[in-house]
Amino acid sequence: MIQKRVAQWAMMAVAVPVAAAGARKLSHTIEARRGPSGVSRLLTKGADMLRPQKAKRRRFF
Repeated sequence: MIQKRVAQWAMMAVAVPVAAAGARKLSHTIEARRGPSGVSRLLTKGADMLRPQKAKRRRFF
């Protein structure tokens, strides 16, 4: 039972960010070659939905 939960956690912790990064990279590649299109916008929206780009936090030290 616990092994299944650990596997699910590992999937969410690793696979989802990798998929979002892959979709974002593919979107940028398509836009660089062919310009903006519906497919590239859809990939970017999907990547933003999976893992939005957060503003970088400022360090105070």
